[in-house]
Amino acid sequence: MTKGRNFGALRWAGLLVLAAAAGAAFWLKTPSPAPFDASAALDAAKSYDVRIIRDRWGVPHVYGSRDADVAFGLAYAHAEDDWKTIEEVILFARGGLARRTGKDGAVTDYLIAALGVWNDINRKYETDLTPETHAMLEGYAAGINLWCAEDRTRCASGVAPVSAKDIVAGFVSRTPFFYGLDGELKKLFEAEPGKQAALTRVREAFLRVAPGVELGSNAIAVAPSRSSDAHTRLMVNSHQPYSGPVAWYEARLKSNEGWDMIGGVFPGSPVILHGAGPNLGWAHTVNAPDLVDIYALEVDDAKKPTKYRMDGEWRPLERSHVTLRVKLVGPFSLPVTRDVYRSAHGPVFVAKNGVFAVAYGGQGDIGAVEQWFGMNKAASFAGWRRAMSRQSIPSLNAVYADKSGMIAYYYNAALPIRSENADWSGVVDGSRSDLLWTGVRPFGSAPHIVAPASGYVVNANHSPFDASAPGDNPMEADFPPHFGVDRNTTNRGIRIQALYGADPQIDADEFVSYKFDHQYAANSRLRLLIAGLVADPALASDPETAEAAALLKGWDGSTAQEDRAAALAVRIGYLNLGYRLIGAIDPIEEPDPASALRRAVRELKTGFGRIDPQWGEAVQLKRGAVSLGLNGGPDILRAVYPTGTPEEGTQASAGGDTYILYADWPTDGGAPLIRTIHQFGSATLDQKSPHYADQAPLFAGEDWKTPAMTLEGVLAEATRDYRPGR
Repeated sequence: MTKGRNFGALRWAGLLVLAAAAGAAFWLKTPSPAPFDASAALDAAKSYDVRIIRDRWGVPHVYGSRDADVAFGLAYAHAEDDWKTIEEVILFARGGLARRTGKDGAVTDYLIAALGVWNDINRKYETDLTPETHAMLEGYAAGINLWCAEDRTRCASGVAPVSAKDIVAGFVSRTPFFYGLDGELKKLFEAEPGKQAALTRVREAFLRVAPGVELGSNAIAVAPSRSSDAHTRLMVNSHQPYSGPVAWYEARLKSNEGWDMIGGVFPGSPVILHGAGPNLGWAHTVNAPDLVDIYALEVDDAKKPTKYRMDGEWRPLERSHVTLRVKLVGPFSLPVTRDVYRSAHGPVFVAKNGVFAVAYGGQGDIGAVEQWFGMNKAASFAGWRRAMSRQSIPSLNAVYADKSGMIAYYYNAALPIRSENADWSGVVDGSRSDLLWTGVRPFGSAPHIVAPASGYVVNANHSPFDASAPGDNPMEADFPPHFGVDRNTTNRGIRIQALYGADPQIDADEFVSYKFDHQYAANSRLRLLIAGLVADPALASDPETAEAAALLKGWDGSTAQEDRAAALAVRIGYLNLGYRLIGAIDPIEEPDPASALRRAVRELKTGFGRIDPQWGEAVQLKRGAVSLGLNGGPDILRAVYPTGTPEEGTQASAGGDTYILYADWPTDGGAPLIRTIHQFGSATLDQKSPHYADQAPLFAGEDWKTPAMTLEGVLAEATRDYRPGR
């Protein structure tokens, strides 16, 4: 009898366990996405008529009657070459990356919700973007949906259908990371290393920047008065990662509605982000305006706040919830619900050491894509400046040139209107309403230079007060500290002025060769660091460091491939100055210069068996079976950023110079000469494609290709000519 009762109890217990397991499985099973109607996407594609012609390098030249047709074709062509990256961009812009990547993506998804990206888009899409922009975005989304509809195995479940709002979200979610919002958010969690590490992964998810790679750039424009042949010239030279969500893809776009550009786009971008056309062109470089303020809030509950104090009164916090699906195994994911808070300042974050609100540049603005579209469609400086004046792109320097000879530089920044009497360098008192931002300063309030008498403008992520000749530069005194204009210096900024600024008559060859300069200036931080080490008698007499000190003593700052001291010098700089070679704001591994030297010696001996490998052996461009030595280095005008460490042997370059465009407008106002180069090729993911690495030898050799800018020209070298959806 007892045995029977025990058996029955066990049976019921087993049934309960099975029921619990079934319930858990039901709860953990990832909900099925909304169905994708492939036939509807195929039908929608018939509304667009585009011609894509691939040139000899595989670069798509996209022709259409309407702008919407061209956007449709750009989406399809880019999907052919880099679909998986576009797919990732869509997922993290939606706040759905955790379903794919697990807990690392959960932080990104939460941040999308906390910043209110989708609340802003849903509220403002119809009112803040024009019908022309809507049509262009819808065309781009239709091109992606066609790509997925033609073969359902191409696209992950739940990605399609893609909407125009998904494309807007890609811009809204990424732009704050260019001026460093993530770095400011990390400061909130100084007592929580785990959350700081998670925010580091957010930057990697959004920008895919390899350790040791800087987002920088060079931009140069020379007017006819400074050119030996009276031409106008522009150099578009962005420094980006070689792959990932902010890696460049080249496209040529032309519609019958006035769109006529060639340049670079990021995955998920329906417009040229910088480049040139028959009338004008522009280049962007990263700047670092102070566009983030952190406010300490006094709240009613430090862990679960519902109210915050302002001007002596309690105000309710806006509170909502976000449920994230965090991938586990197979079809299962863990539903995680988190609170999302907001105050009058902006999004609110609860940390161990307090509750903080964040105000940041571009908050609530969904118009970046429309601003870039307007810049693409501009036919003159007046039209381009009008598009820029929208200020929906919250940061990024812009250097402009056109066929009329106009050149200009803008320290583009959506500068907040904030109290002149507060210290904005640290955490601000969140209980005072007089410290709230009250808008954005008008376009033109930040430093800028238009039609300089000296005939040139330059920027290499350095101070806007050194962007031209002394008589043309903005005056620092006109921009008080509360404007938040950065005053950084770089080696590239020193060298760019020493070359372009010192030559009163620059010819075509010089304009290009100066950009490929391989030198550290004598007064650069790295050269000064090395000079200090060489001058230390203890290092010269120590058997462990004497050979290194002697090698460095003869170094002239070169990063040419054959140089045998650059590998040691640059590695010391990475360890003691950080990967940007600008000191304290970077992570510093070896604060003591002598320790940095000793470590660099050990690493090079481990990796190469010697401390003086040629620079072209120490750092190389690697792509599939291709491995090529490079001139240039970190914070060099020929920018090359290695990843990894020398103790592993040859380091692969992972960023720096990537897509480069050179435009030359003649004196007669005729069509410009445009030359371009990409570090790899147009086939960004297909290792079997002839265009996977076909541009790499030209890139390593500091050479160019000349894309055809007419229909007849591109047809003469076409490798493919097709009309998607027809």
